[in-house]
Amino acid sequence: MTSGFFQTGAQADSNSEANKHATTRLRLSTLSRLNIVSLLHTPDNLTQATSENVARFGNDLWHPDNVLMEFATIIKEIGRGTKGARPMTRDQAETLFGAILDGTVPDMELGAILLALRIKGETPDELLGFKRALDARTRQLDAPAGPRTVILPTYNGARKQANLMPLLALLLAREGIPTLIQGRHDFDSRVSPFKLLEALDIHPQTSLPAASIALAEQKIACLRLDLLARGLDWLLSLRPRLGVRNCGHTLAKLLDPCRGRSVRVVAVTHPAFMESLETVLIEERGCALLMRGTEGEAYAAPRRRPRLLGLVTGQREILFDQAEFEYAESEGEGCSVEDNAALIRQMLAGKTPIPQAILDQVSALADLARRT
Repeated sequence: MTSGFFQTGAQADSNSEANKHATTRLRLSTLSRLNIVSLLHTPDNLTQATSENVARFGNDLWHPDNVLMEFATIIKEIGRGTKGARPMTRDQAETLFGAILDGTVPDMELGAILLALRIKGETPDELLGFKRALDARTRQLDAPAGPRTVILPTYNGARKQANLMPLLALLLAREGIPTLIQGRHDFDSRVSPFKLLEALDIHPQTSLPAASIALAEQKIACLRLDLLARGLDWLLSLRPRLGVRNCGHTLAKLLDPCRGRSVRVVAVTHPAFMESLETVLIEERGCALLMRGTEGEAYAAPRRRPRLLGLVTGQREILFDQAEFEYAESEGEGCSVEDNAALIRQMLAGKTPIPQAILDQVSALADLARRT
């Protein structure tokens, strides 16, 4: 792409002192991110580079001369606030997010871009461009034959109430629906979902082949984000440093490591995102369940079931409408790892009733998973 915000190195004025300084900054910034630069030299189970990227950039994926980006122009257009900002086209968004994931955006410009996008808000076209860049850098699992694999993201953890995401995953596995839990956790103020999963004997696999085997044999697997999309994992790790979330957290909900064989559970925290993500999922023509999450996690709230919206090949279908239920908390029910794990075990054993909202979500996901 040669118009708009971006130009190739060949098109840039090679004698321009400003361009020389920009290239130097890109080199230094990228070299400082050894975890990104070294991706092509790490063991296979940690490599994010795809054949498309290698074909495009060779083994020097990060090299700044491949695409010289006019970051000041981008910031000028998207950094004018909610009313004055101009959105990027889908192609421009793809190029920009690809550069972010590859680690070729200097730190100062990266911070400005992320905060500008947070203030402006991403348009559906921008999200689709970002997703296209992410797809090119997301490693794929071998999904087992039979029903589609449900993709459950987990990025928040429990804050005030028990996290029932593992219960949802285990109930789906019991129904014969392969379920992959993917995510990361860096919230000191919340209970880690990975510690909860380990208390329930669900341990993260250390490679994609191991996860594929677990999906086929046990119908449940867990992978940390860095094994699926290292660039996105690095982008999400900036939250403590920046103090706020960024567009990467939205893309993490859309991550698809089983393209063509998945049912993604896209749990929205803020209602404003519901419409834009619905547009994205319809445009993608994949299979997904769009819903309001619970404390940021991808399970239906026990007292108030959210609307469960199914999206299949561009068509939308309300599988369950919003409803309220009576739900009495069990004695000792809490969000600590010990209490939370004990509650889930009791529900699985039939000693404590499973919330109807969770049963409805299992039913909706099983229905979507069995559609071809």
